[in-house]
Amino acid sequence: MSIEKVRECFNKLGIENRILEFDVSSATVELAAKALNVEPARIAKTLSFKQDDHCILIVCAGDVRVDNKKYKSYFHTKARMLSSEEALAFTGHSIGGVCPFGIENNNVKIYLDNSLKRFQTIYPACGSSNSAIELTCEELFKYSNSLEWIDVCS
Repeated sequence: MSIEKVRECFNKLGIENRILEFDVSSATVELAAKALNVEPARIAKTLSFKQDDHCILIVCAGDVRVDNKKYKSYFHTKARMLSSEEALAFTGHSIGGVCPFGIENNNVKIYLDNSLKRFQTIYPACGSSNSAIELTCEELFKYSNSLEWIDVCS
């Protein structure tokens, strides 16, 4: 189970007790916001894209979308989202629980979008469709092993 991979990763960091699990689904921004009783924008959604032979994960605020023009300008290729099968193969996480944690595949590059920086804390998933963790932007950057902050959403 992919939440177990995240739990292992967080155990090494001493934050596994911060994982929140729900009796209801948190697989979409709207469902996660309802489960957490927060505004949807504070849900840190992880979007997965294919680029050549690797995967790009972009973690962004729940109320934004990837801007195709900005994406192409930054990555020099058209944005192409992964299928659910590709997302599972690259990240080890199923759609609804895709997150930037516990990923052992070296062909996955993780980026954080600036849209998250307006919040003190945000809530990314933890590898399942009914989990999340509250993190500051600094913690998210550190624990996700992100490469950098980028601006590809609007």
